[in-house]
Amino acid sequence: MSNEPKRLYRSRDDRWLAGICGGIGAYFGLDPTLIRVLFALFALAVGGGILLYILLWIIIPLEPEATGEAVHDPEEDEKP
Repeated sequence: MSNEPKRLYRSRDDRWLAGICGGIGAYFGLDPTLIRVLFALFALAVGGGILLYILLWIIIPLEPEATGEAVHDPEEDEKP
């Protein structure tokens, strides 16, 4: 078990635009769709949802790429 603290990242896999809602959902263990609905309601009710999303896009780092997985090299497909 790792002693590393839990970190908030933008999701690489569960994303519609920038991965903000997918990352927040993964961090808190919630469905990202719920987070998306809350952002939409906040944007409609208060008008700050879009600004908040853009700020989070700038502030929250992108999730690091998984290590140890095989990476597909497109040049390998061209070799005879």
